[in-house]
Amino acid sequence: MQTQHKTRYTLLAVLTELQWRGLLPVEILACNLDQGQPGFPATVLPEFLERMGVPHRIEYQDTYSIVMDKVPEGRTFCALCSRLRRGNLYRIAREEGCSAVVLGHHRDDILETFFMNLFHGGRLATMPPKLVNEEGDLFVLRPLAHVAEADCDRFARALNYPIIPCDLCGSQDGLQRQQVKQILDGWEKNSPGRRQVMFRALMNARPSHLLDPNLFDFANLEIESNLD
Repeated sequence: MQTQHKTRYTLLAVLTELQWRGLLPVEILACNLDQGQPGFPATVLPEFLERMGVPHRIEYQDTYSIVMDKVPEGRTFCALCSRLRRGNLYRIAREEGCSAVVLGHHRDDILETFFMNLFHGGRLATMPPKLVNEEGDLFVLRPLAHVAEADCDRFARALNYPIIPCDLCGSQDGLQRQQVKQILDGWEKNSPGRRQVMFRALMNARPSHLLDPNLFDFANLEIESNLD
């Protein structure tokens, strides 16, 4: 099971701290989607947010049953579950008059997505720290893009946040993301700091040293003459 709430708690702590210090002059609405998973502790998160004094909206949408019904046996739940969750978050943002959806993806998520696209999608792409959604009406922000998952984990546990496990995420064998994570873990173990080196590479792309003609005009490349 994955405990993704640790990154969301970290994100919420960062945003509320910046807001309290006057460095983030925006209104924050914490949102969580109860997806109808069996055994989900529905009262834990709203009680925590009430104690913290954070405005929030908890919405129930039984996407769990949809995922279990639509995904064939042997296929992964992640893609459909993610699309349904994202669609609901965008809808809620519009209903609440929000201009941005702020997500808790961290450095390791971004690296894993890059290698999943590389290995399985045949493209160089990952999750950027800031983008506009396909409809063009919402910003999608990832403030923890440069933060390691291990740091989020330590922070959330040090502050004793109520971690809520997901019974779908990581419950299947052979998931592509799990496999990529294992590869990255192995590289990091053999060469400490490898993750950060790879992450820096994502910020240091050189289109002229790749093969995409849409990014660099190889056909019309010419030698510049230095003759007077």
